[in-house]
Amino acid sequence: MAKIAITQIKSRIKAPAVQKRTLDALGIHKMNHTVVKEATPDVLGMVKKVSHLVKVEQTNE
Repeated sequence: MAKIAITQIKSRIKAPAVQKRTLDALGIHKMNHTVVKEATPDVLGMVKKVSHLVKVEQTNE
């Protein structure tokens, strides 16, 4: 399955609590932190909810 790299590019300070918990569930805890995840429907849905806070790239892993 395809993998994606998710990087936080905007601050979570004024984000609603739901979006902060979504970032935590993705494993992102601070600015410019990158995690690599499988591109499952669950992960893609979480990324869509916080798309204004993160940058998503395809990886070759």
